[in-house]
Amino acid sequence: MIRHAGLIAQRIAGRWLGVLIEGPSGAGKSDLALRALGQGFRLVADDRVVVWVSGGRLFGRAPDALHGLIEVRGLDVVPTDALPLCEIGLLVRLGTPERIPEPKTVDILGVNLPAITTPAFEESGPAKLGRALWRFDAAHNRRI
Repeated sequence: MIRHAGLIAQRIAGRWLGVLIEGPSGAGKSDLALRALGQGFRLVADDRVVVWVSGGRLFGRAPDALHGLIEVRGLDVVPTDALPLCEIGLLVRLGTPERIPEPKTVDILGVNLPAITTPAFEESGPAKLGRALWRFDAAHNRRI
């Protein structure tokens, strides 16, 4: 299945765990991903993500033609180091979050993922993604 999204990953407990970033075209998915790359995340896919299930876990990668590319609005589509794939541990929807929301999950291909909403252009966005990824990974005690 292909999703209109971006996928970035952070190294947690010895493996790369991903954040799937969804929102409408022009909402800031690539901008948030680009800022996160400067804070220890790695790109997996920009704009389109191929997702699949293996062993009850959700994984993602870039379509071959888009691997290692990220759109930098106002500049161009530029090459960057990218991971070939990663497990997806969190879904992020771009938008206006509640101040302290109730925990939410989303089902993707039968895998239940934690989900949060965050503004695309907040300066603290990448830090929030990192904290959420660590928090939900620890809460679910998900390990390879």
